[in-house]
Amino acid sequence: MVYLSILFIAYIIGSINFAICLAKSRGVDLFTSGSGNPGATNVKRTMGDFWGNTVFILDFLKGYVVILIAQELSNLYQSDLDWLFVIALIGVILGHNFSLFLKFRGGKGVATTMGGMAGFMFPVLAVGLIIWLVTFFMTRFVALASIFFALSLPVSAYFFYAEGSWILRVIVSIIIAILIVVRHFSNIKRLLRGEEHCFYKK
Repeated sequence: MVYLSILFIAYIIGSINFAICLAKSRGVDLFTSGSGNPGATNVKRTMGDFWGNTVFILDFLKGYVVILIAQELSNLYQSDLDWLFVIALIGVILGHNFSLFLKFRGGKGVATTMGGMAGFMFPVLAVGLIIWLVTFFMTRFVALASIFFALSLPVSAYFFYAEGSWILRVIVSIIIAILIVVRHFSNIKRLLRGEEHCFYKK
């Protein structure tokens, strides 16, 4: 029951879409504005840096909070901590990407993934963030940076956890990478056509 409980809790928390909530409070419909995606990047594009960064932080915290909840449940019920972390992380990402409150629409899960990994696999997150930043500042494409971030996760997980429970961590990293890349499929098509939105320095 504890594993089902953390999956349910994580999915519900993930389903809270802060981008939509904040955009609606400002009279903006994200589904018809910018890229149409209810995530931090589109909020930043349509509403400015402050609101975009706010959404990123809140989405990051969703991922981090469910890891803390998983840890508490592990302490209470003496359950396997790694499995609780994995289930919590997958649950919150699925909630974010396929929100119960948005008819199973949602964002792309990058910020939420980062939050979860901050509490679960921090070294893997650190490498991924470096790759994200380098890719973004070289290309100015958020989508491309996010895709390279995703692809780095399984590789980093293997090298950092080769002496421990690396199989579980590599597998969950592969699943997360697939989820992120699939959610960026439309961006990949636009990149190939040369039509992807680019963030230039102001």
